[in-house]
Amino acid sequence: MATTPDRIELMQTFVRIVEAGSLSAAAVQMGATQPTVSRRLQTLERSLGTQLLQRSTHAMQLTDDGARCFARAKELIGNWNAFEADLRGATDVPVGTLRVVMPHAFGQQQLVGPLATYLRSYPHMAVDWLLHDRTPDFVTDGIDCAVHVGAVLDPSLVAIKVAEVPRIVVAAPAVLGNQPLPAHASGLVDLPWLALRTFYRDEVALTHMQGEQQRFAIRPRLSTDSLFALRSAALLGLGVAIASAWAVADDVAQGRLLHLAPAWTAEPLPMYLVYPYAPFYPAKLRRFSEVLRAALVQDMLRTGSPPDATI
Repeated sequence: MATTPDRIELMQTFVRIVEAGSLSAAAVQMGATQPTVSRRLQTLERSLGTQLLQRSTHAMQLTDDGARCFARAKELIGNWNAFEADLRGATDVPVGTLRVVMPHAFGQQQLVGPLATYLRSYPHMAVDWLLHDRTPDFVTDGIDCAVHVGAVLDPSLVAIKVAEVPRIVVAAPAVLGNQPLPAHASGLVDLPWLALRTFYRDEVALTHMQGEQQRFAIRPRLSTDSLFALRSAALLGLGVAIASAWAVADDVAQGRLLHLAPAWTAEPLPMYLVYPYAPFYPAKLRRFSEVLRAALVQDMLRTGSPPDATI
């Protein structure tokens, strides 16, 4: 006689369906058949008296009740897993899949190293490494955490400052022509400009190492939301740019870009690890936070500022 799945198992199946994106994908991940997964979903919906997913031939979408159930189910499963792990003495051993959202530039280059360290340190972990330049919908997208550059405005999120990103002014030699290298920020006003619209659009604010500040308007020849596109445009001599120091360090060292007014910098951008508030944070998230902060502070940006908090 077949046994009936308990509520925890039904919730686990529902969460896996949402995170996998389809019944068939969830079945493959669980090592079950699609009819089995479908029956479990229907059993859960009957027991709760509500429809959790709207399904069609080509799409699957959470209902309002489904979105609430997904958030609570993840919390319930997390607490249950924590309870089991505590009894087994394995609370600090990450197991499972971590879904992380990263900004494109950092996720393609700077943060792949910490990712590799994390995966080598915890062989039972897998990571979904998703590149977006926006804060995700953690519940709908099934995201565990995200890296966010700039101010975090959502009060519902935990925001752990992991580093600061220094920013400098650069341009290709062709932009200056025969002009001398500007030493003061005022020498940048009349040059053609490029804008990274996420952080500056029509005004530039620079600070001298001794505290003097300079602010002036710009009319950018090119405005983009991509750090990589900004760098490429600067290399082609289209204008002056304020860029993350790490992104243009090699170009400056090789002379492809010039560091203009080197005693002047834009305000560093704070980098945060963000995730929703919860009564319990699983080991996979806690250990990822530790690896990320250690790598950023010690090996990469070297800001000299320790992380603000731990989880």
